[in-house]
Amino acid sequence: MKKNLQYPIGEFVPPENVTEKDLEGWIDTIEGAPEQLRKVLDSLPVSLVDTSYRPGGWTVRQIVHHLADSHMNSYIRFKLALTENCPTIKAYDEKAWANLPDCQTSIDVSLQLLESLHKRWCQLLKSMSLSDFEKTFYHPETKQDVKLSTNVALYAWHSKHHIEHIKLVSVH
Repeated sequence: MKKNLQYPIGEFVPPENVTEKDLEGWIDTIEGAPEQLRKVLDSLPVSLVDTSYRPGGWTVRQIVHHLADSHMNSYIRFKLALTENCPTIKAYDEKAWANLPDCQTSIDVSLQLLESLHKRWCQLLKSMSLSDFEKTFYHPETKQDVKLSTNVALYAWHSKHHIEHIKLVSVH
């Protein structure tokens, strides 16, 4: 069976019922993501940093910078939802962001940012009560309220999803 290059770990499926154990697992994934990313990047020849994982896909460099951009946005969304009543978040054009000049800088800049960001984010996540994870923000693109429990699941998946993309570069 040929691996789906766009969704190598499958598409994200929002959880229906969330347990405390689920939350702990997702938080652990987010907490360990920068280290996992660093290991994958350390095993990748530098010559492949500007290589795409599939035709029409992002390069490794763009993926690493996208992870920083996306996870910063998610962290802010958590803070907004924890301090406001179902705030409307700001959507952004991730493809346009991936093509901005700052995404040509060294991947180490975004890797260091992710390491620090995930430390703060996971400290916040671990301090949250179960009822905090029921809080929501409104996403103007999907026109839906998003529970923080769903968002933490999404970003655990998102971390694995893009790390797997980078792994694909070394095998192609």
